[in-house]
Amino acid sequence: MSSQSKSESRIRRAGKTRIRISQQDKPRLSVFKSSQNLYAQIFDASGAKVLASASTNEKVEKMSSNNIESAKVVGQKVAQRAIEAGVTKVVFDRSGYKYHGRIKAIAESAREAGLEF
Repeated sequence: MSSQSKSESRIRRAGKTRIRISQQDKPRLSVFKSSQNLYAQIFDASGAKVLASASTNEKVEKMSSNNIESAKVVGQKVAQRAIEAGVTKVVFDRSGYKYHGRIKAIAESAREAGLEF
């Protein structure tokens, strides 16, 4: 029986994928989901600077729900802001979450809005 909690296991998986992502030398679109909100950020290749971000918890246009529809809006917003910042190609970092549901919705709507990954 494993002694790791659910969040520790997710962080371990995220660390393994981030090592491979950092070798690609491209900006990364990282997502995080809490129980109440979704967050998406695009970091530069070194991971030191945030180039664009969007969340369901923004002061302007705060979304009341944390569902697939709001995930699609977050994906579109982060893609628009990234393109305004001059970023078109990114690597998708799902942060150890399954590519399913809200995470998948963010990725697909960011692709539709013009990001390539």
